[in-house]
Amino acid sequence: MSDTRLAFPDLKHLVDKLHFNPEEGKIWLAEQRTVLMGLGALSSFRKEIITTLGMERGKGFFMRLGYYSGMRDAELAKKLNPHATPDEAFLTGPQLHCLRGMVKVVPLVLEYDPKKKHFYAEFEWIDSFEVEICRMSLGQLNEPACWMLLGYACAYSSHFTGLDIQFREVECRGQGDQHCYIVGKVATEWPDHEEFSHFFREAPLIDELYELQSRIADLEQSLGFPEDLPKAIGEAPPFTSALEMIDRGANAEVTMLLIGETGTGKEVLARRVHSMSTRKEGPFVAINCAAIPPELIESELFGVEKGAFTGATQSRKGRFERANGGTIFLDEVVELSPRAQAALLRVIQEGELERVGDDQTRKVDVRIVAATNEDLAEAVKAGRFRADLFYRINAYMVVIPPLRERQNDIALLAEHFRKRYEKLYRKATLGFTDRALAALHEHDWPGNIRELENTIERGIILTDEQGFINEQSLFNTRWKQEKPESAQVRKINTRSGQLENRSVESLVLDSLSEQVLSQEISIEAVEKALIDKAMQKSDGNISAAARLLGLTRAALAYRLKRSEEP
Repeated sequence: MSDTRLAFPDLKHLVDKLHFNPEEGKIWLAEQRTVLMGLGALSSFRKEIITTLGMERGKGFFMRLGYYSGMRDAELAKKLNPHATPDEAFLTGPQLHCLRGMVKVVPLVLEYDPKKKHFYAEFEWIDSFEVEICRMSLGQLNEPACWMLLGYACAYSSHFTGLDIQFREVECRGQGDQHCYIVGKVATEWPDHEEFSHFFREAPLIDELYELQSRIADLEQSLGFPEDLPKAIGEAPPFTSALEMIDRGANAEVTMLLIGETGTGKEVLARRVHSMSTRKEGPFVAINCAAIPPELIESELFGVEKGAFTGATQSRKGRFERANGGTIFLDEVVELSPRAQAALLRVIQEGELERVGDDQTRKVDVRIVAATNEDLAEAVKAGRFRADLFYRINAYMVVIPPLRERQNDIALLAEHFRKRYEKLYRKATLGFTDRALAALHEHDWPGNIRELENTIERGIILTDEQGFINEQSLFNTRWKQEKPESAQVRKINTRSGQLENRSVESLVLDSLSEQVLSQEISIEAVEKALIDKAMQKSDGNISAAARLLGLTRAALAYRLKRSEEP
């Protein structure tokens, strides 16, 4: 398909995706969180980057910045225009440039044939923001100045078409020309395509920094610094304080008690204690006391002699003997039976134990790290836990904060798990959408880090190769974050250009009514569709469906009967 002076599709469908929420300090363009920033700040930033890195590295930096934005917008364009023709859908990218206030784009030529893998395009840029900031900080250049816009055009076109597309700015007002004019085609059709592509690779400076980092790591290893510690990811003050306590107590022989909710990473931290202690060459043995039936917990912990009970056909070491010379981690220690608590107290006090069904005393040398998600002091008061054992294991207590108190760490942990499961499933994604990250921060995480890990794994599984992980892939369709009834979202009135104060419910109804009217759907058809959907979601239960619709059961029953009449 080919045309000159192509016309853009109506911009309204994009403007409708732009929402302002000043009460929360957020602006959304579909799933992308965006910001408004003055050109003066960008001009100063551009000048500093060029001064620090030099012209070529600075150019590559800004082209890659535009490239990352173009990748995300290509994904957005496909979702916003699933039924549009290829050229109409493609033109969403230039329209997004206009909507963001970066440049006015005039499409001149667009030849795009997916079947023949052919692409050729020409665009004119009017009032490029990069020309303006270039003139502010650097004056007129001897080369084209629209680096971010060019990187965006290359990435958007490549990811939208699935072809390797490169654009060149053949004229630029930043170098004294009358217009900014770009031409794009399949990369191999440019004689310098290999040289040009280096702008989209990491700068050599990064490689140099990595090389220095590697040398420092080798030096630390030669000096005997600890390595291969279990990863404790986090920068939130409550977590770093707990981590400092753990690291300080790791080399002591004192029994350590970790207090934290389920899924907060207590076993990872227990392994860290072991790895940093003088016992790191010894075994690390972990056991969840709640997972072992009460009648078997003693034999599991302290061993059993042959014939001690039915089924004990041979003598067997318990976990404490297997951990001799190392560390044992007792998770959910509050679940130990009274007899097991007494035996554990003996191990702590005397360093000795007896196997079930045996009267021979055996010495063990074990560091104990215990953990629980309950208040042990309350368990003592309730008679569920021995007071003398509590005082023994409570000698060095560390409280592990829940994930909801570590908001700054959610993105770090999400990225860590993303990389882990991308490697496991041999899949490369483009990371999280801004909406997805916002949803991760808004969730309460009752299951803490374990729940977050499972959520990210699900997101990786449901995301296409080279796709963005969105909110829907992370949280199943039944999960919905509660929003305050008074929450206000502001969008632009396309006629006045002003922000409107609208509730979320109002926006949904406005969009729905517009679609209904544009398709000339009758009100009777709308009512029937709502009733059918409510009955479907309620598995045919009229009372439940009535609650969904805000009706009484009698009112819904009447409507159902009326709809069945000929």
